[in-house]
Amino acid sequence: MAGEDAAVLARLRAGDQAAFRELVRARHGALLRLAGTFLRNRASAEEVVQDTWLAVITGLHSYSGEAPLAAWINGILANKAKTRAVRDGRMVNFSALAQAEAADDPFEPERFLADGHWANPIRPWAAMTPEREAGDREMLAVVAAALETLPPAQRAVVLLRDVEGMDSASICATLEITEANLRVLLHRARTRLRAVANSAGNAP
Repeated sequence: MAGEDAAVLARLRAGDQAAFRELVRARHGALLRLAGTFLRNRASAEEVVQDTWLAVITGLHSYSGEAPLAAWINGILANKAKTRAVRDGRMVNFSALAQAEAADDPFEPERFLADGHWANPIRPWAAMTPEREAGDREMLAVVAAALETLPPAQRAVVLLRDVEGMDSASICATLEITEANLRVLLHRARTRLRAVANSAGNAP
C-alpha cells in the first residue's frame, strides 16, 4: 500500500471525520462520473455514490490494502452501480459493450504501447502565456464535453485510466473486461478525443 493511502486509511480507521470529508471532496466527482457510465439517471447515480460512501465507511476493516484505495472505492461503486442498473432495467454488460465498441473500425495497435499509451507521445505545450492558459481552459472544456459523448465502455476506461490513473489490472477487474479489450477501448477513445482537440485547436 502506498504511503499516502496508508496514512489516509489510518486516519479513517481512527474515526477521523476530517479525513473522511477530505476523501469525499477529492473523490466524489469522479465517482459520480463513473456511476454515470452505468446509470443515465443522475438521481440514481447520486444515490449509488452515497451508498458507496456508506459502504466505504462500514467496510474499512475489510480493506486489505492490496489494491490502491481509489481502486477499492471504484470497485465498490461499480458493483453497486451494476446492481442498481439491473433494478432500473438498464443492465450494463461492459464485456459485451467492449466487444461491440472494439469492432467499430480497424484497430491500429502499432500506434499504442502495451499499457495503452501513445507510441509517439503528444508533444508538450509551449511555454505558458496568459493566452495559452485561456486556450487550455477552453480546450479542457471541449474535451470534457467530448468525453460525455463517447460510448459507455470507452468513456469508462478513459475515466478510470486517464482521469483516475488506475492501473490496467484494476480497470479490467472493475469493468470485467480483458486487457486486450482495454487497449482497444483506450485506442478508440483517445483517438476520438484527440481528433476533437485537434479540431478545436485548428478552429479560427
